[in-house]
Amino acid sequence: MQNIKITLLVSTYNRPDALSVCLDSVKYQTLLPDEIVIGDDGSRDDTKETIEKIKKNFPIPIIHVWQEDEGFQLAKIRNKSVANSTGDYIIEIDGDVMLSPQFVEDHMRFAQKGLYIKGGRVNLGRKLTEDVCQSGVSRRIHFWTRGIESKPENAFRSKKLSAYLAPRYRKNSTKALGCNMSFWKEDFIAVNGYDEKFVGWGSEDGDFVTRLHKYGLGKRNLKFAGIVYHLWHEDKHMYNLENNKKYQKEQKEKGVIRCETGIDQYLSK
Repeated sequence: MQNIKITLLVSTYNRPDALSVCLDSVKYQTLLPDEIVIGDDGSRDDTKETIEKIKKNFPIPIIHVWQEDEGFQLAKIRNKSVANSTGDYIIEIDGDVMLSPQFVEDHMRFAQKGLYIKGGRVNLGRKLTEDVCQSGVSRRIHFWTRGIESKPENAFRSKKLSAYLAPRYRKNSTKALGCNMSFWKEDFIAVNGYDEKFVGWGSEDGDFVTRLHKYGLGKRNLKFAGIVYHLWHEDKHMYNLENNKKYQKEQKEKGVIRCETGIDQYLSK
């Protein structure tokens, strides 16, 4: 798509080694975004130092948005990040993934008004992740690569298959992965972004996507395109999961489209 300014939103928390690998994979994109906004949920100074070092020789601007560490507040930092973005179109990932070279190109190939896009991922195992992070640079992953923990089939890219499946595959599902999603900024603002009442891991993505559907958006599900490789980590921050699930169910039953506590508090009036 021409004349569309693209923001790549990267969420991170205290994993500067993974973030370095993630940003390295951006440099090799067949289509570069216009800017990167790093949403930092209270990382230590070593993350800031890593970002400042990478910014010096990076081909596109990097904006670092940081907030105090007051527990897992991913919804809040994503809202702040979008508010600080200048793009028309937001591609959202986590800072613990590597991007396939055509990742941005694939998202933009399917970008269309009235739609949002959900991508998939390949999960890497612990040893492969440690090897990658120790090297400090990204690498090509194929479905036959040793060290994949799960979903190796998602490493296969096909323009024809992805084009056929995109309007058909799980198009009504409200399951989402914030580590691989894209949408128009104006749609994000229309539903007031992420609901900041979600604290701790879980359900914030599902709630956001449910409200996008209720707002009237359709979905494109990228299969065999827009591929990310998820670096292994231990599961943490799940202390409030049951409360988040309960709250999500309540909001869905009420038919909420625009959440009360969202991005509007960070936008200039």
